[in-house]
Amino acid sequence: MIKRSLLIFVFPSLVLAGCTKIEEENAGLALPEVAAPDLSVETMKSITEELSSDAYEGRAPGTAGEEKATKLISEKFAEAGLAPGNGDSWFQDVPLVGITAKNTSPLKISGGKSDLSFTYGSDYVAASYQEQPKVEVTNSDMVFVGYGINAPERGWNDYAGIDVKGKTVVILVNDPDFGTESLEGEFGGRAMTYYGRWTYKYEEAARQGAAAALIIHDTEPAAYGWNVVESSWTGEQFYAQSANGGADQTKLNGWIQKEAAAKIFAAAGQDMTAQMEAAKKKGFKAVDLKQKATVALENDIKKTDSKNVVGILKGKTRPDEYVIYTAHWDHLGRCKPAPDGDDICNGAIDNATGTAALVALAEAYVKAGAPDRSVIFLAVTAEESGLLGSKYYAENPIYPLSQTVGGVNMDAFAMAGPAKNVVVVGKGKSELDAYLEAALKRDGRVAEAEPTPEKGYYYRSDHFSFAKLGVPMIYFEGGDDLVDGGREAGEAAAKDYTDDRYHGPKDEYDPNWDWTGVLGDLKVYYTVGRMMAMTEDWPNWNEGDEFRAIRDQSRASN
Repeated sequence: MIKRSLLIFVFPSLVLAGCTKIEEENAGLALPEVAAPDLSVETMKSITEELSSDAYEGRAPGTAGEEKATKLISEKFAEAGLAPGNGDSWFQDVPLVGITAKNTSPLKISGGKSDLSFTYGSDYVAASYQEQPKVEVTNSDMVFVGYGINAPERGWNDYAGIDVKGKTVVILVNDPDFGTESLEGEFGGRAMTYYGRWTYKYEEAARQGAAAALIIHDTEPAAYGWNVVESSWTGEQFYAQSANGGADQTKLNGWIQKEAAAKIFAAAGQDMTAQMEAAKKKGFKAVDLKQKATVALENDIKKTDSKNVVGILKGKTRPDEYVIYTAHWDHLGRCKPAPDGDDICNGAIDNATGTAALVALAEAYVKAGAPDRSVIFLAVTAEESGLLGSKYYAENPIYPLSQTVGGVNMDAFAMAGPAKNVVVVGKGKSELDAYLEAALKRDGRVAEAEPTPEKGYYYRSDHFSFAKLGVPMIYFEGGDDLVDGGREAGEAAAKDYTDDRYHGPKDEYDPNWDWTGVLGDLKVYYTVGRMMAMTEDWPNWNEGDEFRAIRDQSRASN
């Protein structure tokens, strides 16, 4: 999944003891203290190195790399002392279909001031959600639909007054409030809403009956460069299996370079910049570009049952109440080669480190003894394909979501060293903030809101699959204010990873990494989850949060 690309981690020296209570003034919660965990850096190193080796070929679902990865994780869970989490099985099958585009034609645009042709990969990318051996969009009328949003509750509909059935819609990335400074506006001000996510835009285009949907790539509102789009979209794409083989989806979804899109607008006699500004205003009317799009591709189709790996440590006194840890084991498999010819996206940081953390935490929990509540350790598949593994578990839970107290998501560790802060993705959304703040307080560190809420990180990792069904989840990242070098050093480390390794073949294991910051953050992950597993409280979403109502409803059913 395209998400935040660098997590810079803090170094807490948590020394907690006993079973006394800590009064949290703001939250009104009594949080249990927990003993400092016994965490193994060797576990972190060895599993990260193994999972990200070339032998696993980038851990794409449905490959030999998946078989090796899920076997390793289950073995390590067993060695740590967990029990199988799905009856007597370590696995939950996740039905997927893998579709690999081949023989992709240029994207040809006709009917404007001049005919245009764009090259697959460098100018545009596209894939089909439909399980068809060949997909063609021929002379499809093109319509610019602004941000491609239909939000009745906000009085906003970019599709109002126009029928796009069988047409190709051109869409802006992010949402209309992008570029504002405050957190107030039709769509949350600076903070991206789900309407800004590319997944929503394709979903809505399909509901509107469009034949194809093209999102205009723009680095700042997208939060990643074209290199990330190209590497993520030019290989096998995975989708959840459906009864109709994706027949209700658009024929083609894709991205187009901003410079290429500007040429399309110019050929239509339109100023793209002016239209982008117009799209920010309520009442925007879709623009018929008076051009036609033609593109075709062939598909290799493979159905597979991918696997979530599930282990459990049964609780001592309330085993039917659950705390969940999540991390995704998958990565991109083989991808666009680096200049040296390396075509394996190893995914060492993203997310072999997070998977290793599940095992290291399991070891620490078992050594400390079972807490009062049961703890689930869930390594999910197909995060990079749209959170498919976590979505499947959340919609088909092995353990009832109404009895799941809350959870912690881990999505990539970085090696930038200790920091003075952590960054909470979705700070202020739930009472779990109090658990994190209690864990940080002992070291004089702080939890800060993400500095760029406009990038929509909240919707880009596996916690979201649980949150939207009501389960409080916390997802925090390492801080950008490094102990050694401050924010300047943190920003430099982030840029280096984003530009040179993220979602590319150079996200590889380095034996010279400094793991002190990683271990420090791992202590925080442990402490937050263990607090949930030892308290009698049921933390909730804060009043007014979008997920509060569904949580209240699920808990009322118990």
